[in-house]
Amino acid sequence: MSGQLPLALRWPAHQRFESFLAGPNGLVLDGLRALAHAADPTWVFLHGGAGSGRTHLLIAACASANANGRSAQYLPLARLGAARATAIRGFGGSELLAIDDVGAIAGDRDAEHALFDLYNRCRADHATLLFAAAAPPAQLGIGLPDLVSRLAACTQFALKPLDEVERRIVLRERALARGIELDDAALDWLFTRRNRDLATLLDLLETIDAASLAAKRRVTVPFLRSLLD
Repeated sequence: MSGQLPLALRWPAHQRFESFLAGPNGLVLDGLRALAHAADPTWVFLHGGAGSGRTHLLIAACASANANGRSAQYLPLARLGAARATAIRGFGGSELLAIDDVGAIAGDRDAEHALFDLYNRCRADHATLLFAAAAPPAQLGIGLPDLVSRLAACTQFALKPLDEVERRIVLRERALARGIELDDAALDWLFTRRNRDLATLLDLLETIDAASLAAKRRVTVPFLRSLLD
């Protein structure tokens, strides 16, 4: 079914390589662009903290691969709950497989073995594997040593956090994509009074968007104060 869907419906349009603010992660972005286009199988493990853009880059890689005529699939392990092992066993068959939130299976023996089997199956099928997690393989708490060693054997890319100027650019651009204009005063207020990590700020943008639409008001400092204080 997914192969019949338009590209923008399979992969959200705002999650593309072109819309990713690389900042100090230019080499990571270049490496993933090459991975998405490469005919030869590549195995990469991407890690970075919340809001570092891991999911954005995995989906961008899938979209880019599709645009270049390669089949791709994306599996978000943190969203699957008890169905993780079953989902992993049913995953595969594409040239690029992107597996997000690998740390979600730590301690789930069945899911860990399923991912180990998937890794070996995809190596045999010469598929490209792209993993992402919050930390390197050895720090995820995965109990299956053979799986940890397989993941550690992948090319490792570490995402570095954006500085405040770069985070402001991302937040402003994401807001504009929603039709919200965040001026410097509104950004100053948010960065002064709220947690400044990008994941929290982007989640907060969802709340601001819904509230401004409901109230039919522009997003100003008084509006933010009334909504969030």
